[in-house]
Amino acid sequence: MLENSKLNLMSRLSSEISDVRVIRAMERVSREYFVPQHIRMKSYDDIPLPIGEGQTISQPYIVALMLKSLNLKSTDKVLEVGTGSGYQAAVLAELVSDVITVERIDTLAESARLRLSNLGYTDVKVFNSEKNKIGWEKDAPYDGIIVAAGAPKLHPELISQLAIGGRLVMPVGSMETQELMKISKSKNSYSVKNLGYCSFVPLVGDGAWPGN
Repeated sequence: MLENSKLNLMSRLSSEISDVRVIRAMERVSREYFVPQHIRMKSYDDIPLPIGEGQTISQPYIVALMLKSLNLKSTDKVLEVGTGSGYQAAVLAELVSDVITVERIDTLAESARLRLSNLGYTDVKVFNSEKNKIGWEKDAPYDGIIVAAGAPKLHPELISQLAIGGRLVMPVGSMETQELMKISKSKNSYSVKNLGYCSFVPLVGDGAWPGN
């Protein structure tokens, strides 16, 4: 049953997302391994799902849209902010050679690190976020940054971690609903493109939302 659900989801996504590399990468990653056992039958529903600690695994369509918008090349170095269960990091690892992902909730970071390793994604680097810090400056600059949580505004720290020519995709808005923004960085400035409405959990840290 899951296999049929996956085929149906990928067929629908391929009609909406024009980047074949992204669709093929998502086909190679088994989403059911990244959701709790008791809701695995919903793994290929095109909806976000709870993964514990008040966090979610993103809707597959939104994952595909964000990855497409990054215009990734296989040689790119990409930072993911908000590891969650590790699903999006696994898809990224199917697309690029260097994936770094950071998670502020220690239990999620540890379980994602183990899960990715067990599934063969041993090159993905999973880090626990430094307290209240956004991004991961130590390995900057990045060709792409993808943020799986909503911020109240464009975050200058993340833009500063982009390489010249780099792309950042992040949700910006209220704690409940946001607009998905693509930022493209040039030598002296950056451009912003609105990709549409979305809804993510809040991005917590300096320059974002307050948290525990």
